[in-house]
Amino acid sequence: MFTTRRLVAAILSALAVSAIAQNATILTFFIGQNPDPTILWQASFFFIYASIVLFILVFFAGILGFLARRRYAWVAGLVASVLAAVLGMFIQAALQGASGPDLVAGVIASLFGVNLIFIVFGTVATVTAGSGIWRSLISRDEQNVATKVALVRAPASTLADGLVTHIKRKQVDLELADKQWDGYVSALNAAGWQTVEVAPRDDLADSVFVEDTVVMLGKLAVITNPGADSRKPEVEATEAALVDLGVRVDRIVSPGALDGGDVLKVGKTVYVGRGGRTNGEGIRQLRAIAATQGYTVVAVPVTKALHLKTAVTALPDGTVIGYPPLVDDQGIFERFLPVPEAHGTAVVVLSADTVLMSASAPKSAELFRELGYRVITVDISEFEKLEGCVTCLSVRLR
Repeated sequence: MFTTRRLVAAILSALAVSAIAQNATILTFFIGQNPDPTILWQASFFFIYASIVLFILVFFAGILGFLARRRYAWVAGLVASVLAAVLGMFIQAALQGASGPDLVAGVIASLFGVNLIFIVFGTVATVTAGSGIWRSLISRDEQNVATKVALVRAPASTLADGLVTHIKRKQVDLELADKQWDGYVSALNAAGWQTVEVAPRDDLADSVFVEDTVVMLGKLAVITNPGADSRKPEVEATEAALVDLGVRVDRIVSPGALDGGDVLKVGKTVYVGRGGRTNGEGIRQLRAIAATQGYTVVAVPVTKALHLKTAVTALPDGTVIGYPPLVDDQGIFERFLPVPEAHGTAVVVLSADTVLMSASAPKSAELFRELGYRVITVDISEFEKLEGCVTCLSVRLR
């Protein structure tokens, strides 16, 4: 979508990139020549055409949206810098009347010689200054990094081998699980959430439960360190997806262990379950990180369920809901509302008046409707066989 804001962002990004590439390259040559003042003028003239071409190419990269994400900016910056170096030399040669096979050979050789410095600075400047300026000026909606983004991860072909701790293992229908996952993602999309897929891995059976790999504290993503060793590799692709979206990242490190499913945010209070997958050191590290973002961490004992959010979640108004037989201490929460079914404990808040929940808890769904909420239900029975719930299958970025 072409807008005035995108035009301005593209121009300013291109100006910054070309200026940095030109001046940094000139300065490098100047320093490398035991500073000789004549080098400044010679280098300025030599690279001026390449810088102009680089400006044009980065401008179009901005117009087309290639500066929105860092992985695209790397490619755009490298391609633009190489083309700028090549075209810059051909323009100089044309102005001087030079041509022939030797010119082509010389231009190609320069890519590994004098122009290599320009290419490096041009690429780095595109990814840093160019992409940074572009993303800071473009509205979130135009970047497709909306205020309502949900990370999801497709089920692994080994899903049936996922960990089971508190319930008896049941046979998982992989084909049905895939259909249910598609339905879950479609429900998010229909509710106005842009879903971003984390790269799937068939060797990580539990990877569909992407919530356990990251905790969002406002604009900061805290990469977890899952308590089950088999799940620790899951965080890599989640972090890559978040970095690609331009999200700031911090992390929990060993010996701390933390699963995202043990973290429930209610306003500025962060309840963290101390159970089988999250330990005290993980809570301590999250408490320190959360304090920098204005959050208060409250540790909660979890002995009757896999995760805290297996036992409790919260409605949009902050009321904590839970199935009493799964809750260790209801008194910890300021407002607690019991639900009549075990699968009614988990809701995903989609908006101030809408929640998403499992179709396995119709009585709980009716309770929420009576409280004035719009309730969207999805069938996730195959994931519930693995102690999963609606919150486990996505990470919401607001």
